[in-house]
Amino acid sequence: MTAAVAVPVSRTGHDTVPLTRLIAAELRWIYRRPRTLAVLGLLALVPIVVGIGLTLVGQSASGSDAPDDSGGALLASAVNNAFVLPIAAMVMTLTLLLPLASAMAGADAIAGEAAHGTLRGWLIAPVSRGRLLAVKAFGVATVSVVAVLAMCVTGVVTGLIINGTDSLFTLSGSTLSLGEALLRILLVGGWIVLQLWAIGAVALAVSSWTEHPMLVVASVLAMNIVFTILGFLTSLKWLHPFLLTKDWTLAPAAVLQDPMMLTRFGEGAVRAACYIVVGLSLAYGRLVTRDG
Repeated sequence: MTAAVAVPVSRTGHDTVPLTRLIAAELRWIYRRPRTLAVLGLLALVPIVVGIGLTLVGQSASGSDAPDDSGGALLASAVNNAFVLPIAAMVMTLTLLLPLASAMAGADAIAGEAAHGTLRGWLIAPVSRGRLLAVKAFGVATVSVVAVLAMCVTGVVTGLIINGTDSLFTLSGSTLSLGEALLRILLVGGWIVLQLWAIGAVALAVSSWTEHPMLVVASVLAMNIVFTILGFLTSLKWLHPFLLTKDWTLAPAAVLQDPMMLTRFGEGAVRAACYIVVGLSLAYGRLVTRDG
């Protein structure tokens, strides 16, 4: 008999798996997790609960008062205002629930798969580490987009049902058309998505160094809390421009006025982009040296 000869599999070629196939598999993996769907559903319910709650309480609107960093003032401005409601709901959840969604996605992307033993299959597959990180980052990014988009949709629908289309006005007193209001809401939503991408990049960086997803979530949320506390310390004012959470409440509130003051928007976008670059760079540096 002729002995069977084993033919070695060539490892010289990378990225032999189509990128679309990798992304599709990653998205199926993400959106089949019950906890991901639970968090997204909870976020979609927040604007509805806020709108109904404000209607039942019957608080008086703040009218043309300029918003500050107080969540109560922003909520008061959302009473009888279908334009402010979705923005107020997103700003409220930006302190905890929205970062939690991105942190969970980043934790499950690498640390979660390492804990279940599935990450090793990715690392030994004919897929470069850069493409692996790109697929994971894309999956985390979609969670942020879906979360914010869900809040925008439910917030706008709730506001229009409760207050009608004639309740779209800024805090400066000017009335907006439905199209103008939607563009401003999407502008805030896009800015918040960018902040969540920065959170996701940090989560991926931490996730690449551990096999414990809860440690990633705790680390990212602790970072947000520490940054928020540091932002209140005037003695550390020199540090504030480097804090990701800086102007998380003031920047979106600028869109509620007419004309819009987008200086903080630009600064926050640049800051978030820097965190994304640093976070993904750290994650990539770890993945290229990781065996499983």
